[in-house]
Amino acid sequence: MDPFTAQILSVLGYAACLLAISYQCVALMATVLWRVKQPARLRKSVGPQPPVTVLKPLCGDEPKLYASLRTFCAQNYPHFQLVFGVRAAHDPALKVVNRLRREFPALTIEVVVDRRLLGTNAKVSNLANMMRVAAHDILVIADSDIIVGPNYLTHITAPLGDPRVGIVTCAYRGRAAAGFWSKLGTLYINNWFLPSVLVAQLLGFSAFAFGATIALRREALVSIGGFPVLADYLADDYMLGALTRKRGLTTVLSAYLVETVVAEPNFARLWQHELRWLRTIRTLQPWGYALSAPSHTVPLCLLGLLAGGGQPPLLLLVGLSLGMRLMLHYEVDKFSGRSERPRPWLIPIRDVLTFAAWCAGFGSRSVRWRRQWLDVQADGSVRNRAEGDSL
Repeated sequence: MDPFTAQILSVLGYAACLLAISYQCVALMATVLWRVKQPARLRKSVGPQPPVTVLKPLCGDEPKLYASLRTFCAQNYPHFQLVFGVRAAHDPALKVVNRLRREFPALTIEVVVDRRLLGTNAKVSNLANMMRVAAHDILVIADSDIIVGPNYLTHITAPLGDPRVGIVTCAYRGRAAAGFWSKLGTLYINNWFLPSVLVAQLLGFSAFAFGATIALRREALVSIGGFPVLADYLADDYMLGALTRKRGLTTVLSAYLVETVVAEPNFARLWQHELRWLRTIRTLQPWGYALSAPSHTVPLCLLGLLAGGGQPPLLLLVGLSLGMRLMLHYEVDKFSGRSERPRPWLIPIRDVLTFAAWCAGFGSRSVRWRRQWLDVQADGSVRNRAEGDSL
């Protein structure tokens, strides 16, 4: 290699390492600030507690489904309605709902069974079908695999007292159901997704909404055209936030942190799941996706080390990145309430896999979702992939 090329690669190697370490510093700071400020923010997020309808679309008997749904029944909240929706009368999730009805006879629990499809996204069709029995003007939408504490409804509905607020959403951390692949999936959420959300919040970025929780007023939903306008979008949660912001309403990231059950039985399911997220994000926010490269700290530093020819200063930077990566891992673990144990030995595997999935996210717009292949369009809508289309 000629000296000029070697010098260019060395400069690029140092730049990559320094950029990645800088991101890690910001992520660590954002995570620490969030954790330190969270108790005070939660104390402030208490409102008048108006009646609430909680919408829970279901599909099948997922791992830990009873435990997850039960947390929504055990709320310290004066008046709320739970609406569960399925597309078929034989859906095994109904057995779990009936068990909860017997366990909580005083709760208002409604079930909607309706096969009508409004578009490609069956979950959104489910939500639209459930609205006919929604009794209250404050709506809370949460995925079936979400675990919450008893004060959840109190905290997430409080910001809706401000008429300028469109939606309230929650960041989330993962809880592994069982098995090696579920643990790797949990690390993806806890060590890459969650810190990136906290960095965005620290920098004042609010263009997000997560299916883990979205709370909004009925009038805000009606103003955008209701659930039917979301029926052909895979990232329906993101679009719900975007459409309410177009109406001049703001998005609030609640101080409340929920948990999601991560149950990945094998590598294929894990890869397809994460690739679906990443390709959808890349389609909706192409520049933001590309600029997230520094979040892959350790792989980027290792590439920088190779580019720089293994120079001793670069070795020190790689060591620094590994140390900071470990610090972030343990800092995020403080959110867990002992529901998850630290797994530092999985960090190298997880980081390489995350970086590989991020790179694969540039490959195409095809994603696997509930036994069907979909193509994500430039506007975030989806269509069924035709036979013979490339992945």
